[in-house]
Amino acid sequence: MRRELSLPLFWRVCLINGAVFVLGTLALVLTPATVSARTLWSEVLVLSLGLAVIVALNAVLLRSVLRPLDRLTAVMGTIDLRRPGRRLDEDGAGPARPLVAGFNAMLERLEAERTASTTRALHAQEAERQRIAQELHDEVGQSLTAVLLGLKHAADGASPDVAAELEQVRDTTRTSLEEVRRISQRLRPGVLADLGLLNSLSSLASDLTARTGIPVTRGFLPGLPALSREAELVTYRVAQEALTNVARHAHAHAVELGLTRRGDTLTLRVADDGVGGADATAGAGIQGMQERARMVGGRLELRSRRGAGTEVILELPVAEPPS
Repeated sequence: MRRELSLPLFWRVCLINGAVFVLGTLALVLTPATVSARTLWSEVLVLSLGLAVIVALNAVLLRSVLRPLDRLTAVMGTIDLRRPGRRLDEDGAGPARPLVAGFNAMLERLEAERTASTTRALHAQEAERQRIAQELHDEVGQSLTAVLLGLKHAADGASPDVAAELEQVRDTTRTSLEEVRRISQRLRPGVLADLGLLNSLSSLASDLTARTGIPVTRGFLPGLPALSREAELVTYRVAQEALTNVARHAHAHAVELGLTRRGDTLTLRVADDGVGGADATAGAGIQGMQERARMVGGRLELRSRRGAGTEVILELPVAEPPS
């Protein structure tokens, strides 16, 4: 059986056709069937029936070999590495089982390599964000602070008219400094280490309300498990991206932000009552959230109906028993 399964497909087809031809030859040798010098109509009928039987038998035998190839070809055209997990059934592949098994193994390797490369890219992205945030805080922030001090010193010795103008410039500079600090905090979620995940999510909700005026209803159940640093960062980034999309595209009047646990699954939910119609296959932001979810073994689902708002659900596995 193992030798038969190890035969190349070409030789299997040759063996099947050879077996059919041998059966046809044996039928001619072992039966009294003959053909006259001038073929009779009865002999034509017998030959036609025999040919039909040979063709049908050949088709039946080859179907078990080639039909799995048709299914394999159809699946190959629909494979999307952004949606991993799809496999062909090896048990129903028949003689083509080694080929199907090889295809499934290839998908396993491609998905593993893509996950590893995506993980490296996301870690590099986080490191770059940390670097930019540090430079914004140390370089731009300090420069703007020095400008504020210089403007205050200049305003103290200036005439009232000039001092009023300098005060307006100070207000603009102070606003710019606050914006730089806010961008730095978004690039580097230091609040995760300082305040924890729940307080960081609350900070995101408060920031959205302060910038857009959209109220955010928060629902955080107690007894949530301790997460790894990567899982906390993924949860924070997904919530951050989802709330950013609400502010940019949803035209919503209310948002719900929740973090709950059911059994061994931790669920983050961000839902709005906006225009909806978001497409899970388009946009680097949504794809980035999906990649981050897969990086920690989670799953992200986007539910969006036009006119009925959008719901982003992140599910992460947790190993610890619930409190």
